[in-house]
Amino acid sequence: MLENVIETKDLSKQYGRFTALDNVNIQVSRGEIYGLIGDNGAGKTTLLKLLTGQIYPSAGEMKMLGAYLPGELEVVRRRTGVLIESAGFYPQLNVEQNLEYYRLQKGVPGKAQVEKTLHMVGLLDKRKKRCRDLSMGMKQRLGLAIALIGEPEILILDEPINGLDPSGIIEMRQLLMKLNREKNITIILSSHILSELEQLATVFGFLSQGKLLEQISCEQLMDKCADYIEIAVSDAARYTVLLERTLGHSQYKVMPDETIHILNPARDIDSYSGLAGENHLHIYRLSRKKMALEDYYVNLKNGGVRL
Repeated sequence: MLENVIETKDLSKQYGRFTALDNVNIQVSRGEIYGLIGDNGAGKTTLLKLLTGQIYPSAGEMKMLGAYLPGELEVVRRRTGVLIESAGFYPQLNVEQNLEYYRLQKGVPGKAQVEKTLHMVGLLDKRKKRCRDLSMGMKQRLGLAIALIGEPEILILDEPINGLDPSGIIEMRQLLMKLNREKNITIILSSHILSELEQLATVFGFLSQGKLLEQISCEQLMDKCADYIEIAVSDAARYTVLLERTLGHSQYKVMPDETIHILNPARDIDSYSGLAGENHLHIYRLSRKKMALEDYYVNLKNGGVRL
């Protein structure tokens, strides 16, 4: 059984009468990449700030690396790396000097940690470059280096690819996947670019108006969003019998409106339309679909996914 490194129970945050986070329960296992999905104002940054101790909950509990008392949480948070919003740099100092400053601030022993971390994020050759002259992608890498100094067990990242160009997004994705795979670092991140999260995350948490709508693994999500053929015919019951007997396909769902969803289709769409035509069934609607992560979230937010 996988160890949960982060758990929350009915975690809530109020700002006056406004509820930013409402009874949220998440579980993050060691080695996972947990993707937080939600609109602006959904509660993603609030949740991350609660986990990192930047703000305090109004109600509920959180457990991190086995600790749940405030003093214990303060201690174990030293084993986490954080990049929320944008990292603060001294623009006149170079990359190496900025990271050395943060090493000392965090109390990480060994000056060699700076060179090691810069190498890890691909900035070693830029170590003498002043921060004011860095590109957006380099600044994001330096922010990640600051989060990584001291080799944390958990990385908590809020919009780490925000403002990056397509090449920078690919580089950041590859870097995070490498850190997760080679260092077994557990990563929790939010992003408004859902197609990117779809390529990174192993678990997803969907937030809307401060509430957690669903927590789901990548495998479960792929099953729900799998490629399928939607067909509406004049006699759904007869078509499903033909589907099983003639094509040997038993993976399908008949929806309340008699539309048939043929799951994991192994043939081209013409085979399924031909089955209806050869047996004198009228086709009202026929299309091949795959639900994108964006569509899944919108449907979930609007009351549930229908396959």
